[in-house]
Amino acid sequence: MAFDPVARLVTYHDAINALDFATIEAMFADDAVYDSGGLGGVIAGRGPIMAGFRTYFDTYPDQVSQDSLVEALGGARVRSLWRLTARNRHTGEPLAREGEEIVTFDDSGLIMRVEVADWPAHRF
Repeated sequence: MAFDPVARLVTYHDAINALDFATIEAMFADDAVYDSGGLGGVIAGRGPIMAGFRTYFDTYPDQVSQDSLVEALGGARVRSLWRLTARNRHTGEPLAREGEEIVTFDDSGLIMRVEVADWPAHRF
């Protein structure tokens, strides 16, 4: 493996926080799968994943996300524990989420799979 999966995940999260869609898109494999209730469930393919990101961030453009932990799980899998806040730009409703994300990279460092699990709201 010629890349550091933990550093690659940090780069991915930095791009999300910066709303750098070109960098985010370049990090996904063509046939990647994204599984998250925040983006609407299971999404397959780079194009549909990016459409989901653009729709989500059109609604929550001020999202601020922080990782409390980023750790290697072995091979090309990385786990993060995260927390985010945002406000719906259409309704003004606040959003607060936290949970776990597991990202699997291919041998070249492209994201193959993202699994996001939100924790119950009462956790914070």
